[in-house]
Amino acid sequence: QVQLVESGGGLVQAGTSLRLSCAASGRAFSAYPMGWFRQAPGKEREFVAAITWNSDDTYYDEAVKGRFTVSRDNAKNTLYLQMNTLNLEDTAVYFCAIVYYRPPNIVPRSDDWGQGTQVTVSS
Repeated sequence: QVQLVESGGGLVQAGTSLRLSCAASGRAFSAYPMGWFRQAPGKEREFVAAITWNSDDTYYDEAVKGRFTVSRDNAKNTLYLQMNTLNLEDTAVYFCAIVYYRPPNIVPRSDDWGQGTQVTVSS
């Protein structure tokens, strides 16, 4: 079983950038497509971005397309989310997960979530 730990969140000003990381334990990480999700206060968790196991394809929610970039380093068992031009609506707790990669339907394979990493964007 793969354990996932998110990091890299913080308090930033609108218009700036942040890079999130998701460290995975276990050799199975490289075999799975991965995704990022986020949950804002009072809202349901929503899909953000996903990437195939070998990085040959990516998919983004329209709200982040062109601003966020998902990538992975299978040698380091790490998933990344580069977030540029952040805005107030990006404020949320961000989670990573193993996903079923079937665009536009990207869903997590499990209901088990890590603690996530908080991203707060201020004006």
